[in-house]
Amino acid sequence: MKIRIKDNSIRFRLTQSEVLELGKNGIISSFTQFVDRPFIYAIERTDDEVLSAAFIENRIVLKMPKLMVEDFVSTDRVGFDGQTGEIKLLVEKDFVCIDNTEEDQSDNYPNPNIKC
Repeated sequence: MKIRIKDNSIRFRLTQSEVLELGKNGIISSFTQFVDRPFIYAIERTDDEVLSAAFIENRIVLKMPKLMVEDFVSTDRVGFDGQTGEIKLLVEKDFVCIDNTEEDQSDNYPNPNIKC
């Protein structure tokens, strides 16, 4: 899972296996280990009706409604957006990059903009 934070927006990008794990277990998380403690970012399935997020201590949690998770897993839908206070939220499937990159993309979704 990747996150991109810019000003008042947070974007979560998930690979195919991460989307399946979220659907199966209702939670996925990752972290970046800083010197004194980890920075944790996670997505949790909830019974809420809207996408929301919370930041507590060193952890960002995107709260994704159960119906969104089910739709995310079982359809070609690319993503969902929402807002918590002034923070804009986006969760989306991670596509293979069109340009050259050294990043492992073997688990990313096929990019619909690549025509063979």
